[in-house]
Formats: sequence, structure tokens, C-alpha cells
Amino acid sequence: MVISSDPQPVASRALIAFLQQRLGLSENAINLGIRQAHLEQAPLPVVLWSFGLLNLTQYQEVLDWQQQQD
Repeated sequence: MVISSDPQPVASRALIAFLQQRLGLSENAINLGIRQAHLEQAPLPVVLWSFGLLNLTQYQEVLDWQQQQD
């Protein structure tokens, strides 16, 4: 469990689309991650990785993608 003291922003539609289209995550996996990220106040990619829904390579892809979006 990853608990942050700072609330995290809601996952963007673009991030969700990236997770589904590029990484092949199911809607159920993403919804689980979103619910848990809200409970833990943790970033969605961290939660997905901690649940084993992303491997380290995929996690890095998400971080790289997010950095390109900024």
C-alpha cells in the first residue's frame, strides 16, 4: 500500500487511453487502480505497478509518456 499525505490529481482521459491502447490494460484493471489510487491518495501508475498490473518496463513507459505530456 502506498499512502500519500497529498491528494493526487484524477487520472486524465489521455492517460487512461494510453494505458488501454498502448499497454493493453483492461477497463476493470484501470478501474481497480483508480479506486485504489483514490483510497491511497497515490498516483495511478504507482498503484498499477504495486498491484502487478504494470511491470517495470511498462511503468517506465508511462512515466516517459507523462513527461512528454507536460
